[in-house]
Amino acid sequence: MRVDQEARVEDRLCELSGRLHGPTRLKADLLTEARHALEDAAEAYREGGLPRAEAERRAVAEFGSVAQLAPGFQAELAAGALRGLALRTLAVAVVLIAAGDLTWQGSSWSAGPRPPAGYLLLSAALNGIWAVVAGLALAGLLLGALGARRGSPGVLRSARVVGFGLTGGLLVGALAGGALFGWSVRLWDAALTWPPMIIGAVVVSAAWFALARSARWWLLSARGPRLARR
Repeated sequence: MRVDQEARVEDRLCELSGRLHGPTRLKADLLTEARHALEDAAEAYREGGLPRAEAERRAVAEFGSVAQLAPGFQAELAAGALRGLALRTLAVAVVLIAAGDLTWQGSSWSAGPRPPAGYLLLSAALNGIWAVVAGLALAGLLLGALGARRGSPGVLRSARVVGFGLTGGLLVGALAGGALFGWSVRLWDAALTWPPMIIGAVVVSAAWFALARSARWWLLSARGPRLARR
């Protein structure tokens, strides 16, 4: 029997954990499922009369090597990370598109001179960016669900493309949004003391922190060529 097949249950789970990258909670859930499957198999061997150590070794050997298991588990982690990123992105996109103009209503400068053409173009472009990001998020939800269920190479590759596109779209949206906010402050000094703008800035900052964290988990879970080769 090969060395890696002679590992105990805890050894195999530790090895598998070290090979997986993704959201902490989802990773813990997957490892818990693996533990239960291994313990059930070992218990069945023990009921058949084998000593505990031998029962665990046989259960681990039957379950598969880390090299065999890791791609499937990693694919599921990537699918879950993409779904989480897509859900958070959709929530933020809906709020920004629907409530973005509310921060301006009733302000002392809203009835003033029309902003420069470049400012209006950037504002319209930002709405377009978020519309594209929302579309990518919807595609990410669908592909994330299909990837977790089917895991076919085509679906996984498509999910990676959408995930990278979504992450890139968020980066562009963050840069454009920051530029628009900075331009607004330069045009209207009172924007820094306008309560809706202050509240909006705090809410948007919190939203971007959550999106950045989700994007980081997805990038970690999708790294390497192994998903494309599954």
